[in-house]
Amino acid sequence: MRLPSKNNPLVSDINVTPFVDVMLVLLIIFMVTAPMMVQGVDVSLPETRNSNQLSSEEDQLVVTIDKDNQIRINDYAVGFDSLKEKLEKIFENRHSRAVFLKADKRIAYGRVVEVMSAIKGAGAEKLGMVTRPSEKPETP
Repeated sequence: MRLPSKNNPLVSDINVTPFVDVMLVLLIIFMVTAPMMVQGVDVSLPETRNSNQLSSEEDQLVVTIDKDNQIRINDYAVGFDSLKEKLEKIFENRHSRAVFLKADKRIAYGRVVEVMSAIKGAGAEKLGMVTRPSEKPETP
């Protein structure tokens, strides 16, 4: 950088230091907030000893019942009365009729069975239950 002199009072160079500072601050903010933007419904899943991983070949259809008895298809909230017809519409455009059910362990068993019945009534060919692997060691 040149300092202004009596012969040339104007500086024609652009000072990019403030621009770089602002960009670094924005980058840091983005890096800190991006991991917090995880989407999904908080469900306390029951634990099992033998659980298989979901295959990720195709976009999975997951029905979730959270602790407040709210039902969701993937991330979209639906009422119990409209669950069957929404699933029927989804199955019209899908080649796979597999559904995974995530239910909070505090939900009454009867409610889970009602939702399972609605899913089967909509035409689901496969219905899988999503569980969390047990952290306790197996005992023989």
